[in-house]
Amino acid sequence: MSKLNIVILAAGLGKRMNSALPKVLHHLGGKPLLAHVLDTARALSPDEICVVYGHGGEAVPQAIADATLTWARQMPQLGTGHAVMQALPHLDNAGKNGMTLVLYGDVPLTSVETLKKLIATAGEKTLGLLTVELTDPSGYGRIVRNSETGKISAIVEEKDASPSQREVLETNTGIMAIPDRNLREWLNKLENNNVQKEYYLTDIVAMAVKDGVKVEATQPHHAWETVGVNSKAQLAELERIYQKESASKLLEQGVTLIDPGRIDVRGQLICGRDVEIDINCIFEGRVQLDDGVKVGAHSILKNVKVAAGSVIAPFSLMETSEIGRNCRIGPYARIRPGTRLADEVHIGNFVEVKNSAIAAGSKANHLSYIGDAIVGKNVNIGAGTITCNYDGANKYQTIIEDNVFVGSDTQLIAPVTVTQGSTIGAGSTITKDTPPEKLTLSRARQISIEGWQRPVKKSKGNK
Repeated sequence: MSKLNIVILAAGLGKRMNSALPKVLHHLGGKPLLAHVLDTARALSPDEICVVYGHGGEAVPQAIADATLTWARQMPQLGTGHAVMQALPHLDNAGKNGMTLVLYGDVPLTSVETLKKLIATAGEKTLGLLTVELTDPSGYGRIVRNSETGKISAIVEEKDASPSQREVLETNTGIMAIPDRNLREWLNKLENNNVQKEYYLTDIVAMAVKDGVKVEATQPHHAWETVGVNSKAQLAELERIYQKESASKLLEQGVTLIDPGRIDVRGQLICGRDVEIDINCIFEGRVQLDDGVKVGAHSILKNVKVAAGSVIAPFSLMETSEIGRNCRIGPYARIRPGTRLADEVHIGNFVEVKNSAIAAGSKANHLSYIGDAIVGKNVNIGAGTITCNYDGANKYQTIIEDNVFVGSDTQLIAPVTVTQGSTIGAGSTITKDTPPEKLTLSRARQISIEGWQRPVKKSKGNK
């Protein structure tokens, strides 16, 4: 099998982004542009991946932090050809039958299938180019073909193109598969005799023709696969394309999307059968929705696993938690990191749960906070209940055992244990462990004051 090296050019400044963040670190679909390109590159099982970085300095390799990658710094930036030159010392291109695939860190949506087709087109004596026809090719290098044979003879950058060449609609994407046996020689011959005074990688096309190496072009299935990001406007356009493609894949899998145009997947969304997702939901990180899960409108799930049959009502926020089978969450519930809900747990409106384990059949349906707690089975937590887990310096645990009933407006001052079968009277402040199977309450004696009169407002005329 031929050796495959991949060079990813990621040194650009991105002036039009108007941002201190290096262009390739701007996010699309929940992860950096460069991360998308790296995922695609890894799917091709290359022998080596070398990323050429520049602007932003060490911020780019630090943000990606992958020990399997090779990094080459380009400073100053003198063009695409110069960038690939920086990668050469890090590549094993001595093999006569290998090739080097050049990708771009700001072109995030190129598919694995398109690149496999390009690699299959190239070979030991063939330079493969990925080209695309655009209705408006402004800003792109043009593919120059021999008028008689139709074969590619060169690529000319728009700033160096003649008026007739600028009429050409077939454009250069910059993505190419180069025979290793010629790569070093061609790079060493590059010159910067052009308007930009840069070393263009595209100039090797004319060298290939001169050396008798075939130049073959292949095209992507979608033109947007080759679109790069140079501005926030272009980033927003690609985000919508990415989300549309994500929604289409979910629909093909059988997921019900109430409106495919109003869902954002910013990571990995794994769905079982008969999953239903309402409008304006956001999924971040790795989210798993098992069979029959329903997610209500305007909910946000980040790194969450939801077991079969559970329903997430609208406007719920869930993060780094595990939800059991047939649970009911929300509306307006907040499930914070470290939460584990067993089967058939109900967490209702305006209830917040943080770093707590709640066993099967328990309920907290209204206006409560459960933090750093262990809750047993079949517990009923009344409205307005608070586990007071923080003393301003340290956090403590509340334990509520099986079959406990907690009355409304109760404060449980941790560390404290409410033992099995206890009932807590409404309005209580519990500071000590309760005995099992008994009613515990702490209330001031109710009194009525004789002769008391409600204050009245003074007239504005009476000073």
